[in-house]
Amino acid sequence: MLHTAKERFLKYVTIDTQSDPNSPTCPSTEKQKNLSRILVEELLAMGISDAHLDDHGYVYATIPANTDKKVPVICFCSHVDTSPDCSGEGVKPIVHANYRGQDLVLPDDSSVIIRMNEHPDLKDQIGNDIITASGTTLLGADNKAGVAAIMDAAHILINNKQLKHGKIRILFTPDEEIGRGVDKVDMKKLGAKFGYTIDGETAGSIENETFSADGAVITIYGVASHPGFAKGKMENALKIASRIVAKFPDKLSPEHTEAKEGFIHPVHIEGNIEKATIKLIIRDFSEAGLKRHAKTIQRIVDAAMKPFPNSRAEVKISEQYRNMNKVLRRYPQVVENAVEALKRAGFAQPKLQSIRGGTDGSRLSFMGLPCPNIFAGEHAFHSKQEWVSVQDMNKAAETIVHLAQVWEEKG
Repeated sequence: MLHTAKERFLKYVTIDTQSDPNSPTCPSTEKQKNLSRILVEELLAMGISDAHLDDHGYVYATIPANTDKKVPVICFCSHVDTSPDCSGEGVKPIVHANYRGQDLVLPDDSSVIIRMNEHPDLKDQIGNDIITASGTTLLGADNKAGVAAIMDAAHILINNKQLKHGKIRILFTPDEEIGRGVDKVDMKKLGAKFGYTIDGETAGSIENETFSADGAVITIYGVASHPGFAKGKMENALKIASRIVAKFPDKLSPEHTEAKEGFIHPVHIEGNIEKATIKLIIRDFSEAGLKRHAKTIQRIVDAAMKPFPNSRAEVKISEQYRNMNKVLRRYPQVVENAVEALKRAGFAQPKLQSIRGGTDGSRLSFMGLPCPNIFAGEHAFHSKQEWVSVQDMNKAAETIVHLAQVWEEKG
């Protein structure tokens, strides 16, 4: 296969597409559309005539079927935004050709070093071409590696008519990194039966399970008083909030959990003497686990409030997304076909994995589009050490092409 993923990726990452959790708009930042417009132009240039960008920042496109078989419409999806956790402005991608296992010292900040002992997947990259940023920004492989792989696969399918496939829908979303990636997707217009996000890490992996996720907001109403006359009167909401945060057990924090262990994670605290808020994210692979964590939060809040009889606290829990496996297990062919495609792409033993996080596919699955996650080769997401290999992106594109053929063969 003649691949274009590398060239596309190197272009895409130079476009700043950070999303903004504090913005109420959709997309949360207009600059995300700068990349989306380019994607539409490239799709149209391929001959995909219905490619378009809607007002909310979503790109829709169709690769028409070239088979007489009745094949379910499948969708391939990636997100264009990058994380607000690390700067995405002025990304300067660097290609480290023929990687030999050396430390990768990034030139714009020599303190940023990508070492094999800290990134074990680099052991499988000897001889490959590694792309990093320059040391002052993230790279944007999450999820522009997936975008490049889908665009590459579309280019291959359009230019090789002998590759038989059913109707394929392409969807590029904004705002995935802030949990709003599918808020405005038009499922009727999308019209797909099954889907795949291309937003995973290790080559040869498919993720059919995610965290279930809730958000929590604790609001503390304290008692304000002039500090010179506060004795016996003031109940400082900020101090109460600090006590609450300090009581969350280390064993339930992200930095002390792994594998299938859930966590409670304070992500923001603000306020003043009279009122303070704590925002948290709650994660677990089961809804029962989420409920246990919610009870833990309430118990900690109740205990922290006891010394402050004139103050009060409210805990509000909101659903964010649920474990996609609950839906996918009803449609085993979606994962089975992906496993077959991975084998055809050269992965003798595809890896079924669970995500300690979520993807657009988590919510899409519950919106009627069963949607596991396939690797894109992105690593060390949301950081200055982010990297991807050209060969892994190419393999992701090959997997997409094979997957389209598998669905056609079984149609």
